[in-house]
Amino acid sequence: MPSWLEQMVPFRRYSVRVDRWRMHVMESGDPKGLPVVMIHGNPSWGFLYRKVALELAGEPLRLIMPDLIGLGFSDKPHDADAHRLDNHIDWLANLLDQLQLERCVMVVQDWGGAIGVGALARRPELKAGLVIMNTVLTEPKKGFKPTPVHRFSHTPLLSDLAVRVLGIAQWGMPLTQGDRRSIRGDVWRAYRYPLRSLHDNIAPLALLRMAPSSFDHPSIAPLRECHAYVKQFDGPAAIVWGDSDPILGRVRGWMEKLFPDAPVTRTDAGHFLQEEVPIEIAAGVRDVVSRFH
Repeated sequence: MPSWLEQMVPFRRYSVRVDRWRMHVMESGDPKGLPVVMIHGNPSWGFLYRKVALELAGEPLRLIMPDLIGLGFSDKPHDADAHRLDNHIDWLANLLDQLQLERCVMVVQDWGGAIGVGALARRPELKAGLVIMNTVLTEPKKGFKPTPVHRFSHTPLLSDLAVRVLGIAQWGMPLTQGDRRSIRGDVWRAYRYPLRSLHDNIAPLALLRMAPSSFDHPSIAPLRECHAYVKQFDGPAAIVWGDSDPILGRVRGWMEKLFPDAPVTRTDAGHFLQEEVPIEIAAGVRDVVSRFH
């Protein structure tokens, strides 16, 4: 990690081997505190949660910010087929095992939702609370249609050129924000840096293709696992949502139905709301922690 970027993430860093891959993890806070595991999505990395972690500094919490395999400073499989939702869930569940967690608050956004909740579903003995941000935690409804972006991701050659070669997933991040100035300068550079090599820029397109395009898609089964877990979930939960998100902003109503007892914080933030409303997210974490028994 270059020095300019290290200064932006003043956290302890280490790697854990999950299956064949090394997963990069950042930590801050009290090593003996309640673990708070914060899972990002595509095409970001643990850097996304730095503002939230700094807002929670000094509290009795162990803040854990892993990079999904293929993103950030974790290993990057060069086989796009490795990026199946099942695999990402198993890799994260493996990390939870190796950290020897018995309980945690899981904070999730984007693909981090299905991956984080999927890992909890596969570790039912782990007592958990949830902070849910712009994400999807169930299989799609009957008659669904993939978004234009996800349809485009299955277009041979053109999608490879746009996403892998030109890096539009990273370059387009500011366009998904409520305030486009929230991702610019060194912040924008920090998101692009880990995927600067064409050789390593496999995951963004693979994770776009991880979104179901039909009910035969391999992500359907693990999404159903997530849905089953959510339906029986009885721990504390909070929803913090970016209503200006052009990708998942409209999903909030469905999340409210899934978690009818969860307090909802609506904001004007976009998709990467951690950059825009870290104070509100930190408040959501505190709320869940206060109800965690």
